[in-house]
Amino acid sequence: MDSIMTGGCQCGAVRFRAEKLGRPSICHCRMCQKAFGSFFGALVSADQAHLTWTRGQPSLFRSSAKVKRGFCNKCGTPLTYHHPGGVELAIGAFDHPEQLEPQVQVNNHQRLPWIDTLFQKPAVTNPEMEVFFASVESYQHPDHDTAEWPPKDD
Repeated sequence: MDSIMTGGCQCGAVRFRAEKLGRPSICHCRMCQKAFGSFFGALVSADQAHLTWTRGQPSLFRSSAKVKRGFCNKCGTPLTYHHPGGVELAIGAFDHPEQLEPQVQVNNHQRLPWIDTLFQKPAVTNPEMEVFFASVESYQHPDHDTAEWPPKDD
């Protein structure tokens, strides 16, 4: 994938621009589950020569003898996975994650036992919660580059 894609953390302190992305994947290993606080980690490999940090830099945590994980030290958003072969970026941190559909799964032997049936569960609607969610004003950085963040008060 050669198109230029942008992304960053939820608070806007760290932003990136990437092109020449590799194959999107999901990883079921326990370290990814914990690093993302989720059922799996969704990542895409990036060509480091075509990865630019346009605002800030991720902080790094050594999660194993061979791996470092990058995150925003202000809001905690997971951003990178650094391994001996290169770097991967968290798909959820991109401004348009819908363009990065995972193509493979890795560490499948560690996937949670109920993951195959997860989306067969009933979707529940709750009118009170829908009203609440509609009233929430997001303070997250928007899904596009900005000249400055946070915006200055009027």
